[in-house]
Amino acid sequence: MSWKTAYRSFYYAGAEEPDDIALDPETTALLVIDIQNTYLDPKDTPEETARWQPFYERMRKTVIPNTARLIDECRKRKVEVIFARIACLKPDGRDRSLSQKKPGFNYLLLPKELPEGQIVPELEPRSDEIVVTKTTDSALTGTNLRLILHNMGIKDVICCGIFTDQCVSSTVRSLADESFGVVVVDDCGAAATDDLHRRELEIINMIYCHVVSLEEVLTFFR
Repeated sequence: MSWKTAYRSFYYAGAEEPDDIALDPETTALLVIDIQNTYLDPKDTPEETARWQPFYERMRKTVIPNTARLIDECRKRKVEVIFARIACLKPDGRDRSLSQKKPGFNYLLLPKELPEGQIVPELEPRSDEIVVTKTTDSALTGTNLRLILHNMGIKDVICCGIFTDQCVSSTVRSLADESFGVVVVDDCGAAATDDLHRRELEIINMIYCHVVSLEEVLTFFR
């Protein structure tokens, strides 16, 4: 099944197939969202670490290797590679948005210099690649990324990263509202479970973005 018919929600079950996508490297950016060391660390208890094991396996076996390849392919094509990461600017985290202060999974006190908050080594940004630090779920709302993209003449954004149902989805919706063309790469991202990942892709597909595979997105470049 191709991207034109996959991930259809109830709203788009009978919709016409979308037009072919053509990406111009000069006006396209790759945005890698929140693939940071902290999310690969063991949890507080062995039981919780075991519960997250499918996520760790997807990250190590699929998401990180595929994202590394996507980054490499974009660099070869002179596509702008941009990274977004969660980190607070104040040691006590009082600059974080409310969504990142709530108790539970989303609570993360991560001062910007800590090793846990850095991009994973396999995807290390180059010295001339932009890394935006966000204290919100959306990389557009919480940074000057919107201005950066406009200043560089970017029209289309390829998104990948974690978590599909949280920061990725929030960023994608913000980009769509700003009239960027958005492509989300299915096998370069993850949610806590595969079910949450797939369900969120179905929700955002066709209206806020087009969901595609790594192999498919590489055929879109002119």
